[in-house]
Amino acid sequence: MGEYMDQVPENLHDHLRAIMKASKLPDDEESIEKLAKGWLDKKQVFEEEIENQDMEEVESLAQDDERGAIVMTYSGSLLRLGPLVDGTRKVVYTSIGFRTDAPDSAERDGSKLAKDAAVDDIIEFEVGPVKSTSKIFKIAVLKEEMSPEEQEENLTQVMSHVEELMLGVNKTVMLDE
Repeated sequence: MGEYMDQVPENLHDHLRAIMKASKLPDDEESIEKLAKGWLDKKQVFEEEIENQDMEEVESLAQDDERGAIVMTYSGSLLRLGPLVDGTRKVVYTSIGFRTDAPDSAERDGSKLAKDAAVDDIIEFEVGPVKSTSKIFKIAVLKEEMSPEEQEENLTQVMSHVEELMLGVNKTVMLDE
């Protein structure tokens, strides 16, 4: 393997190879290294932003947990799971990858998780912007207790900033050709 792929957690290797096959990149080691470097950079962006925003990583988020969360999937996609209000959440999905088999973005008010969201498992929706996601790599919630409106505002800002930085990573990876 290569310098970057060796740094990616082993349980993500097959997933990154599948992304490469579903992308417009050539199916070779140079492309998998580019994807691995991009994934590592996105992981770093996510982790740094979570720390900067005083959020904490959790292993799971129960369907009935009132907190909202930001989620990074194995694919490097992001989800903003809004706080639970009257049994539903506003959910925003953004694909920050090179996939051609997933929408660039989707959002839906009134979303409902089909089950608890947990690291290393997919997120499934009873009602949502997408039916399901790739497996979850990280889930982060706000540490401070706040109203649903304040949570939504904070999560929107965090998500927007992470998206912007991750899109910059994609541009850098693609320019390295």
